[in-house]
Amino acid sequence: MDFEVIKKNLENKGYKVSCFATKEEAAAYLNGQIDGMSVAIGGCMSAKEMGLSDLLRSHNDVVWHWEGGDRMDAIATDVYISSVNGIAKTGEIVNIDGTGNRLASTLFGHKKLYYLVGSNKIADDLEGAVWRARNVASPKNAMRFGVDTPCVASGGKQCFDCGSAQRICKALLILWERPNGIKDTEVVLVDEELGY
Repeated sequence: MDFEVIKKNLENKGYKVSCFATKEEAAAYLNGQIDGMSVAIGGCMSAKEMGLSDLLRSHNDVVWHWEGGDRMDAIATDVYISSVNGIAKTGEIVNIDGTGNRLASTLFGHKKLYYLVGSNKIADDLEGAVWRARNVASPKNAMRFGVDTPCVASGGKQCFDCGSAQRICKALLILWERPNGIKDTEVVLVDEELGY
């Protein structure tokens, strides 16, 4: 995939952008950039597929609630790593969350934020990025969690905007530009499918 347009638009919105052909190249880059720091990883299949926790743990203090870390400890780390649920070629970033910890950590408090973005997450425009987040990423995540929601019952085919108590998509965050709360934010684009 040609990242030229999305890279330019993200840079114009205040983000640093790095582009890689493979997840292995991106993981090696991040492993070289993050050293001797406290690092939190949000609920993120992309980071898992990249093996980031194991790579970074050898020379950083890593907090990941998937591996027994406390979500509250993640708030105070130097670095936060998150994926996106959808991103527009025009530069807007879209994430959906149930608890809110991941959204909060992408807005404020860390010295450095990295967004992991596989080519499968990229939509032409904001409307497409929101649609993808709601109808692709959220149902797949709901299936992974095994919750009792209409999207899971349908085999993860779409969002039904349900009122289920087990609904995992309770908050939607759209970043039109890089927020001021984390000045050093980098989008890592990978020319492979990565996460949901």
